[in-house]
Amino acid sequence: MRKSRYTDSQILAILKQNENGIPVPELCREHGMSSAQFYKWRAKFGGMDASMMKRLKELEDENKRLKKMYAEERLKAEIRK
Repeated sequence: MRKSRYTDSQILAILKQNENGIPVPELCREHGMSSAQFYKWRAKFGGMDASMMKRLKELEDENKRLKKMYAEERLKAEIRK
């Protein structure tokens, strides 16, 4: 999976700038991103602080690991049949 160009703290800073009144097109131009990317971030991370964002990333990683483990077990079960 592709890594983001922006760190979690940068994403939060950009969202905070918008909350403080800077228009979206200006933010997008300043940071070199699309407005669609901004709105995706706002939908996903809006209202979060750094600790909540870190916890969300940890849960996503754990979920990915568990899904992989489940897929491996299903494959083993299919092979046994």
